[in-house]
Amino acid sequence: MLRIVVCVSGGGTNLQAVMDGIEQGAIRDVQIVRVISNNRNAYALERAAKAGIEGVCVSPRDYDDREKFNEAFLAAVKEAEPDLIVLAGFLVVIPPQLIRNYENRIINIHPSLIPSFCGTGYYGLKVHEAALARGVKVTGATVHFVDEGTDTGPIIMQKAVAVQEGDTPESLQRRVMEEAEWIILPRSIELIAEGRVTVADGHVRIEEPA
Repeated sequence: MLRIVVCVSGGGTNLQAVMDGIEQGAIRDVQIVRVISNNRNAYALERAAKAGIEGVCVSPRDYDDREKFNEAFLAAVKEAEPDLIVLAGFLVVIPPQLIRNYENRIINIHPSLIPSFCGTGYYGLKVHEAALARGVKVTGATVHFVDEGTDTGPIIMQKAVAVQEGDTPESLQRRVMEEAEWIILPRSIELIAEGRVTVADGHVRIEEPA
């Protein structure tokens, strides 16, 4: 059984997609053992509670400095004994120590086709605003492992989504969620649980099923 901790900051739609995948049997041998949010008002924590999953808030606002927050965050993760950490809309910089402790065991979902519209400052609606401003015809989402850069870790899965005439950042965000994020994040977790994902020389290889 793959034990996962999901880190969220907002509504938790990707968390819900993972929970639905587990409940429906699309993701097998996976258990969400804890949901961590930096926002005590995040609806994601309510989603977790309704599903009987432990939810905790660890907010930088509750600590005198970043070092103390990092220590508390590390402790909250370690206590849950995860095999995999899933960043599902988590808008906090991950402590470098956590990345070192869980090398190739932290994944993130990003709402663009990396390397487009990624890196520092690109999150949430800002990604879709930038895509529309550039006039791209295709966008999408990426699941990748987390390293000490920003959106620079090895890519696990990507899925393209067409930009439509008249799209707003909000409508594009919603379609990228529905047509890409909610599909490739659960699928990536399933592949990891099946032991089919390996990383070598900064690239991900997905083994074919036996």
